Amino acid sequence: MRLVYVGDPMCSWCYGFGKELSEVLSAEPNLPLQIVVGGLRAGGTEVLDAAGKQFRLSHWARVEAASGLPFNREALMARKDFIYDTEPICRAVVVARTLAPEAPLLDVFRALQHAFYVDGLDTTDPETLARVTAQSLTAAGHPTSTEVALRQYQSLTTIQETRDDFRKARALGINSFPALLMEVDGEHFPVTPGYSSAAEILSNMQALRERLGARSVTS
Repeated sequence: MRLVYVGDPMCSWCYGFGKELSEVLSAEPNLPLQIVVGGLRAGGTEVLDAAGKQFRLSHWARVEAASGLPFNREALMARKDFIYDTEPICRAVVVARTLAPEAPLLDVFRALQHAFYVDGLDTTDPETLARVTAQSLTAAGHPTSTEVALRQYQSLTTIQETRDDFRKARALGINSFPALLMEVDGEHFPVTPGYSSAAEILSNMQALRERLGARSVTS
């Protein structure tokens, strides 16, 4: 049994959801978590104009109200010629997973989100992503250099594995983020489609366990 989290670091609701999921993992320390990056706007090519920025700020306001997490609106509005392509930051998550399979990947995922939403960094820039990834892995007890992270980021294997994650997300029937599933004996069961509080997630997990337990008794 494990949890499967399908999300994208540059999805604002995933940013809010990260805090809740961290609380869930603290309450369920023995439950493994698999992260599948979904590619919200992977391969985007359009420059984010003023209307596009305002559209995102409206989402940010709702996430901020629900989660209490901060957003750096000024950095987004000040950025020029910004292409909202989420493939690079998703690939950075795959880099961390490859370099340190035992590292707490959700911590890296959230560090990358903090870099974008709070620090206002350009998380489409490979060197920026490599630096943040290396720093977060090192902080988690897995010393990694920016140079090593960047080489892994640029590898064809990492690019392919990122695309494989996108395909897996679609194969799981996920087309909006965040999504949390529970995998039991190879079957996937929805825990929460979209943002939910830690309390709601834990309640849903308990209900799912009871339902699966009843199913096994009657089968």
